[in-house]
Amino acid sequence: MSGALAAADPTLSDFNQQIWWLVLLKVGIVFVFLLLTTIFMIWFERRVIGRMQNRPGPNRAGPWGLLQPIADALKLPLKEDVTPTGVDKLVFFVAPILACAPAFVAFAIIPWGPEVSIFHHQTPLQVTDLPVAVLLVLAMSSVGVYGIVLAGWASRGPYSILGALRSTAQVISYEIAMALSFVAVFLDAGSLSTSQIVAAQQHYWYFWVLFPSFLIYLVTMVGETNRIPFDLPEGEGEIVAGHMTEYSSMKFAMFFLAEYINMTTVSALATTLFLGGWRAPVPISTFWPSANSGWWPVLWFLIKVFFLLFCYVWLRGTLPRTRYDQLMALGWKILIPFSIVWLLLVATVRALREDNHSPVVYAVAGIVLVLFIALITFWDNGYTKWLERLEPDKPGVEEEEDEWDYDDQGELVKVAKPARPESRYPVPPLDLPHYHGLELGDTALTGSTYGDADDATKEVTGA
Repeated sequence: MSGALAAADPTLSDFNQQIWWLVLLKVGIVFVFLLLTTIFMIWFERRVIGRMQNRPGPNRAGPWGLLQPIADALKLPLKEDVTPTGVDKLVFFVAPILACAPAFVAFAIIPWGPEVSIFHHQTPLQVTDLPVAVLLVLAMSSVGVYGIVLAGWASRGPYSILGALRSTAQVISYEIAMALSFVAVFLDAGSLSTSQIVAAQQHYWYFWVLFPSFLIYLVTMVGETNRIPFDLPEGEGEIVAGHMTEYSSMKFAMFFLAEYINMTTVSALATTLFLGGWRAPVPISTFWPSANSGWWPVLWFLIKVFFLLFCYVWLRGTLPRTRYDQLMALGWKILIPFSIVWLLLVATVRALREDNHSPVVYAVAGIVLVLFIALITFWDNGYTKWLERLEPDKPGVEEEEDEWDYDDQGELVKVAKPARPESRYPVPPLDLPHYHGLELGDTALTGSTYGDADDATKEVTGA
């Protein structure tokens, strides 16, 4: 490693010698960056999805609609702040803050550049680093979900509670797979420090050597941030708005602020762990030796982060929302088992590199191979059974003979067979008493009529 590159890679000891005002300056820069990124992403998302749907998107407020996010940011605090009766007011007020604050804290361990000179003081372009820095992101995401859970619980509404429960189950399932995707990086880098992980990717990015871990992380980071196609906690077609149903004004805006900041944080973490961090791509760093020194690495870091943010927008404009059972099955039945087997495979390969003569290593390698084959067989059998359930008629089964009977006129006619149900997930009845302004106790569900005597009456059968 050259002297220039060695000086560009900060170590943990560099963060213990920082001047207090430099720390405050970097905290302020990160805070402003996250706010500006949120404002930009709101405009960028609406413009890109508009183009995908063959419409202009925001184009009235300012040139190309650039002032539209600012107008929205000014509108939300000025709207009436409604607090429903019967809610737990203290928890109802604290929940948006608890959802938003951890999103800012998690970005503190992200390195967005090497060691540079700021006002003649050498300092790393990173707020802080820890020996277990990546675990701070997992801890903050776990704390952030408490804001969603408490928002649903404090609202005392059925839709809010359902959204909170969905978010809890979703975070538990997807955070396990996310943590397992991190472990492969820890094994190869030999550290949990984000600055050391970036330094370990000097010769090759983990995007190449740990591609399955990268794919698992891409899926889990969408699930962690509750974005389409995994935005089940706020599914407006099922539970109105989930945990945000009873919120308005600035408290409502803070949930969206937390969502967009979390998007930026997990994208920056993916850049740090798998895309070389602030390091320039190979063609640029090969022909330009100074690409990884000075302030240029900040540009490479931002390009990678905004590319992943564009992928978020791309998914939203492309994919529909999944069913909740599909969401949970993907996390528990596919991502977690595959992460465990892949992690065992990575550990086995690393052990084979260090010791080529131990019989224990070969035994473990054989066990991992058997587990991998068993996992593929399990998935294949499950997929086959799923296809058999979807088939309308199994091959080899003789069709039932037609039934004939005499009608009222004495003619011989064919008896119609009952229709096969189209789905295993029935739609609830849509003609219940509360749709007519009546409570459940006002009338019976069967044989009741609604409306005036002059109007056409309708029988409620619940079907």
